[in-house]
Amino acid sequence: MESAVARTAARPRIALATYRPEEGTASADRDLPVLKGALDDAGARAEIVYWDDPAADWADFDLVVIRSTWDYSWRVAEFVAWAERVAKLTRLANPAAVVRWNTDKRYLGELAASGVPTVPTRYLAPGDPADLPDGHEYVVKPTSGAGARLAARYRPEERETALRHLARMHEKGLTAMVQPYLRGVDTAGERALQFFGGRFLHAARKGAVLAPGTAYDADKVPHPRLEVWQPAPAELAVAERALAAVPDGPDGDALLYARVDVVDGDDGQPCVMELELVEPNLFLRLHPESVPVVAEAIIRAAR
Repeated sequence: MESAVARTAARPRIALATYRPEEGTASADRDLPVLKGALDDAGARAEIVYWDDPAADWADFDLVVIRSTWDYSWRVAEFVAWAERVAKLTRLANPAAVVRWNTDKRYLGELAASGVPTVPTRYLAPGDPADLPDGHEYVVKPTSGAGARLAARYRPEERETALRHLARMHEKGLTAMVQPYLRGVDTAGERALQFFGGRFLHAARKGAVLAPGTAYDADKVPHPRLEVWQPAPAELAVAERALAAVPDGPDGDALLYARVDVVDGDDGQPCVMELELVEPNLFLRLHPESVPVVAEAIIRAAR
């Protein structure tokens, strides 16, 4: 019988963890089969596995890479518990401690306290006074969310609608984030800088997600008008500062992948809107040249 050491040295077994699509629908992750093919071609044995599959034997893998677990924000406690359980059985990327920290967007406050330029953010937990801005447009969204779920932008005169939105989130036990709507998003878009294996990989730009008047519970296009982007030195510098501020896990494991989303602040300088360390879309379809680089980094981590 092949030993685990021999298997890892020869053909490491790698799980790509994803979400379970609704019955009758296909996965929205178009990069997943491409990545699996690249890993297989590079000498690994890759398998696409639903993260919530009770039959999955995670200990049988040399590495579990969290990819498109895009339903986790509905089930945060369950997902974090899963990550911690898997991390005790094999190596998990990114590490479970990072997953726990990054699933709660209150990390933006920690980044700001570390001197990282971020979108100004206030947090309103259930029971807090509904302190909403009255002098500028703003965004309300939950601290745990993905794909602009339960997010909306409001003008000061739309306070009553925003209050209903806030009450709905608090009824669900969610903490709300309140941020100024930065007009730079409408002109310069949102830029996603991808890092893999500790190095800058590629970047993309997308248009504004939150259109005026769109209801918070409406479906939204998470990456409108996506295009290849060449980041400016200031954007790279801000992204690198954000990654340097990520707390180390108990074992000091490095990040395998990261996506830093930046926008222009009112001063015209880039600031962090979001730091994606759990399940960022890699946008490999825009950057096919990055596929072998990503595959090589994953196999290196597995070994």
